[in-house]
Amino acid sequence: MKGRRFLCCIIIQHPLYWFTLPAIMKGWIDRVLSPDFAYTQEKCYSQGMFKDKKAMLSFTTGSQQSMFSANGIHGDMNVTLWPLQNGILHYCGFQVLDPQIFWAPSSATCEARKSMLDEWRTRLDKLFDEKPFSFPPMDFFEKETGFLLKPDVAEKLAREESGPTVGLHLGKPLPCTQMKNGV
Repeated sequence: MKGRRFLCCIIIQHPLYWFTLPAIMKGWIDRVLSPDFAYTQEKCYSQGMFKDKKAMLSFTTGSQQSMFSANGIHGDMNVTLWPLQNGILHYCGFQVLDPQIFWAPSSATCEARKSMLDEWRTRLDKLFDEKPFSFPPMDFFEKETGFLLKPDVAEKLAREESGPTVGLHLGKPLPCTQMKNGV
């Protein structure tokens, strides 16, 4: 295997349960992605322990895709996923990939479920070619000010139409979508 690079992607597979992970999955995360193993105060976000590794969420919903849209009853799926993608995966340094969402498979036809699995199989074949989400890097923030954006970065971002991410929206409209395949 000389000259071959080992590639890694953590896929957290779960049902969307009360708009988040089931308790047993959260417990696993709490035990496995623990302090000093998965992060420290100095090694987090873009400088995190897993900065060279990819991670993604893969989950099923009980609701249709339209219900998780910006004007759907559940709200924007990007907002729902922000604590998991930024607060867990990105915080540990992972390069976060677009989630794999299986919309309401329990009410889908047999053919539709088969199509979901075929699309997933195709995606898995090319997973390591995918570009991760863009999060502002740690060097955009000043430790001395409590990790607020540096003035020059804030000034540059102020000229943008929307905030750079769902969580760091700067009081502006949310970005069109965090996810590349759109929700």
